[in-house]
Amino acid sequence: MADLSTTYMGLSLRNPIVVASSTLTGTVDGVKECAAAGAGAIVLKSLFEEQIVAETGALLEYADYANHGEAAEYLQGYGMELGPREYLQLVSDAKKAVDVPIIPSLNCFSNERWADYAKKLQLAGADAIELNIAFMPTDLRQDAKAVEERYYRILHDVKTKVSIPVALKIGPYFSSLANIADHLTRDRAEAPDFTVGWCGPSTNKGKVVWSGADALVLFNRFYQFDIDIDHLGLVAGNHFSSQSEIHLGLRWISLLAGKIDADLAATTGIHDGYDMVKQLLAGARVVQLCSTLYLNDLGQIKVMQRQLEEWMAEHGFANLDAFRGRLSQARSDRPESFERLQYIKLFVGIE
Repeated sequence: MADLSTTYMGLSLRNPIVVASSTLTGTVDGVKECAAAGAGAIVLKSLFEEQIVAETGALLEYADYANHGEAAEYLQGYGMELGPREYLQLVSDAKKAVDVPIIPSLNCFSNERWADYAKKLQLAGADAIELNIAFMPTDLRQDAKAVEERYYRILHDVKTKVSIPVALKIGPYFSSLANIADHLTRDRAEAPDFTVGWCGPSTNKGKVVWSGADALVLFNRFYQFDIDIDHLGLVAGNHFSSQSEIHLGLRWISLLAGKIDADLAATTGIHDGYDMVKQLLAGARVVQLCSTLYLNDLGQIKVMQRQLEEWMAEHGFANLDAFRGRLSQARSDRPESFERLQYIKLFVGIE
């Protein structure tokens, strides 16, 4: 029997399958079902920054700040569904109910007011925290530097409040993804240059004052947008990913594995055990599942475990470390094949 155990951000997992943040993990019963189905770890349904702000009593100020004057009533009702206090109880109850790591998720886009809440999550028993930084930079006056700085500010504020691991779930839309991935995950004696103004330069040379993320989750699948041409209105796009969406994350897992000081979690487009094998070969520590569990039910976790075990037996691998990262760029004798050469082959036909 193959050994599927692994570690993620220093946490021990029985296998590399993590149930991603979703309604599947929004209740204690849901968490129990995911654990019973065989999940190695569970990311709880996200608590949104808006909900935290609503409970602080600063809702009207926030709504005005966000330039959505009619948003206050909506946010107030939304926060009542599962507010910050109830969420802390969910973390505590989930930890008591199952024996797999519990990772609460914070969906945020600013560093205002709520960073102290991360400490409360740790006190409630969280094994780690996943920061899902989800905002769309649509302001024409905001340049790339300002966008990146927001990520650094949020990460810094949380890392200074907690001692448990912190994962950062990001999208792929950066002008230099490799560079920001390196900056976000590297511990250093000084803050990144463009954050000196708010974090401050180190006064103790050699001592870490900037602590990077313990893991990157690649990639955030932002809410899909569509247009109803019959009713002339805006509608939600496809809620679920397809297997064809695996390739972007797969490429960047393979490019970053072994090069940055953090674990890599793969998500989006992973629907069966063979998709999981691809991500592990590229260098992922774990894979996060969501859409496939809605489409196939939680029994898909066992199916994927069996597919992984069968593949490992076929290729003679006794454990995950025997092949993890084997097809990453860092371990390739032809690293150029991960970049420009693929385009040349495709369009010119060079063998």
